[in-house]
Amino acid sequence: MTDALVLRRVRAVDPSLALDAEVDIVIERGRIARIGPDAGAALLKSERVRVVELDGALVLPGLIDLHAHVREPGQEYKEDVRSGLAAAAAGGFVDICVMPNTKPVNDTRAITEMLVAKAKNIGGTRLHPIGAITVGLKGEKLAEMADMRDAGAVGVSDDGRCVMSSAVMRRALEYASTFGMPVIQHCEDHTLTEGAQVHEGAVSTKLGLRGWPRVAEDIIVARDVLLTEYTGARYHVAHVSTYGAVRILREAKHRGIAVTAEVTPHHLLLTHERVLGYDTACKVNPPLREDEDVEALRGALADGTIDCIATDHAPHSSLEKDCEFSEAAPGMIGLELCVPLLLGLVKAGAFPMARFVDALTAAPAKIVGLDRPTLREGARADLVLIDTKAKYVIDPSRMRTKGRNTPFTGVPVEGRVALTVAAGQIIHEAFA
Repeated sequence: MTDALVLRRVRAVDPSLALDAEVDIVIERGRIARIGPDAGAALLKSERVRVVELDGALVLPGLIDLHAHVREPGQEYKEDVRSGLAAAAAGGFVDICVMPNTKPVNDTRAITEMLVAKAKNIGGTRLHPIGAITVGLKGEKLAEMADMRDAGAVGVSDDGRCVMSSAVMRRALEYASTFGMPVIQHCEDHTLTEGAQVHEGAVSTKLGLRGWPRVAEDIIVARDVLLTEYTGARYHVAHVSTYGAVRILREAKHRGIAVTAEVTPHHLLLTHERVLGYDTACKVNPPLREDEDVEALRGALADGTIDCIATDHAPHSSLEKDCEFSEAAPGMIGLELCVPLLLGLVKAGAFPMARFVDALTAAPAKIVGLDRPTLREGARADLVLIDTKAKYVIDPSRMRTKGRNTPFTGVPVEGRVALTVAAGQIIHEAFA
């Protein structure tokens, strides 16, 4: 039993405090007791103090994921709350928001309460349900948002399905706004994507697969921006993937409309060319796009047009992935890959470290109304320590998630989550 944890001579980065410096961080009784140069020096010889000193260590506020799938209830063979929270902790996340497209759909107070209670009983990473916008994700009748909010839901979404009816979407925005909840939209005009398997372009033509055109995303974003302006509600775009959507969002923000957006690591890193060879690990929704989309997404994340990074962690078993491309389920795992993959983009100069940190901490916290993780003295100790010098090859079999569906298997990376602390408790450590 220790009285304190000292993170010795780490690079601490917290854009909300304009902090980027080498410091000691002292954690006592669940809070950051002291932070500063040599702040832990006086405790180094105490037998009741644990000292962690790691060459090249980076400490960030605990990460928040706005978009993850834990598959419970109904598909626990793919993932469940326990394995999902373990994967989140291993990825540096102290809070995750889980989507409602489960079996049955999370469109009721009972399922929301079950998820919250189970996660609290397990402990570690905190789980926050996203309730459904409509009953059964059918896009027709609004779900009971008030009940789900009272049970712990922090937003609503029909993720995996777009709310196609403008009238239903208007009512959803108006209803959710009375509770201060964001409406999170999966932007896809299904009349333009029926039977689509991949992005519409040269690769879809070469593979003989029906394409998913960019405009199917852009049309819904544009419509919903107008509805958001009209209703004065809060609107969030899930997994932005096109340069057209970026353009619409940038204009909307310039006009002061309350819109926010997220982007996934895979849409920042991969293009549709990775699908060549019918690689089902690269089948996602929305699909991987083209170089110009990736460039636009990186620029929009860098300048704040896209507010945050979300993993869209979507574990599947081999049953859903080791099959014909047209039969494969879309999605890939992401909770444990987000940090190592995106640190590479930061190092390459795609966006600054401060923007990377903000996009995984303060920005998502603000969107769904969670407490903002911070490295301020006196704050709850929610933080992640990253070994920036750890070099390894991605191996899904060594991960905490049940999913193995990733196209990044065998990819060399640099940077490993070594320690995750939530409310002062170590919920993950990867020291040899």
